[in-house]
Amino acid sequence: MTSSHRLLLENAQQVVLVCARGERFLTGSALRSLAVLEGASVVVGTDGLIKAVGPAAVIQKQFSGETFEERIDCSGKCVLPGLVDAHTHPVWAGERVHEFAMKLAGATYMDIHQAGGGINFTVEHTRQASEEELFCSFQQRLQCMMRAGTTLVECKSGYGLNLETELKMLRVIERARRELHLSLSATYCGAHSVPKGKTAVEAADDIISHHLPRLKELSRNGDLHVDNIDVFCEKGVFDLDTTRRILEGGKKMGLQINFHGDELHPMKAAELGAELGAQAISHLEEVSDEGIAAMAAARCSAVLLPTTAYMLRLKQPRARKMLDEGVIVALGSDFNPNAYCFSMTRIQLSCLCCVERLPR
Repeated sequence: MTSSHRLLLENAQQVVLVCARGERFLTGSALRSLAVLEGASVVVGTDGLIKAVGPAAVIQKQFSGETFEERIDCSGKCVLPGLVDAHTHPVWAGERVHEFAMKLAGATYMDIHQAGGGINFTVEHTRQASEEELFCSFQQRLQCMMRAGTTLVECKSGYGLNLETELKMLRVIERARRELHLSLSATYCGAHSVPKGKTAVEAADDIISHHLPRLKELSRNGDLHVDNIDVFCEKGVFDLDTTRRILEGGKKMGLQINFHGDELHPMKAAELGAELGAQAISHLEEVSDEGIAAMAAARCSAVLLPTTAYMLRLKQPRARKMLDEGVIVALGSDFNPNAYCFSMTRIQLSCLCCVERLPR
């Protein structure tokens, strides 16, 4: 009895696997070489999952009696894994091109933020936008990412800062997850900034008392699927104490911790993330030596965002030290109104340049 599969990629000159033995991640010296198969084929099932990878002759024999919706002759070609964008803010309204002139004049991120620009500008426009408007622009951005080779995108909310708009953003992400041919990981980032008229403590209380219980209810009912919780742990935004409270609240309801830390100032966010069992911490331009060691020991991923460091004139994170210390290192575009980059290929090249310039 034959069975049907979606796709056969046959006779590729090379198939790049990254991990040869099914490892969840690579660190240290293991990063120096890729797992590459020569003269190989790939079988994709009707569920979209890879069913087999191996030498072309072996795959041909193993699946000789089975049918495929499509066959692609990959002779002379290299089959690569899709790219993963580990940090994006792709759902928003309100372009901020005008802020580039302020940056060129010497204004810092926090100068613009305190003048009512930055996150606050985007929040106002996102609150006013309809759900359909947000979905249409989000869909266009995801299509640009797909054309650049990205197949999995971590997508944050965070331009609502009130429960109504944060849920609106998460519904947009959920709709895209169900309708588009792209894998998405949804992150609740209601603590992206402190809302106007509130202190950080009041904002944290609101998130813990109202946002998280509502998210839990919607997730339980199957209306939303949220994977991660994020907080912008930064001087003048959420300090270590409020960050801890919010992250612990999310962890209790089953969300993975995946947050912004040690970007503009050394906050000891890496140490906190390691202590809480965080899946990942992003930015880390100001991470301490102790924080790097703690992340390595806790198997907490460092998500590096070279585009943002460049745009904000920050020093690049110490990628080489992280790699040498055994930290799991991932990359993200940090696509947002302040760092408008869709292509993970460009991010990879820029990050490689930064790493290779550092002394070994």
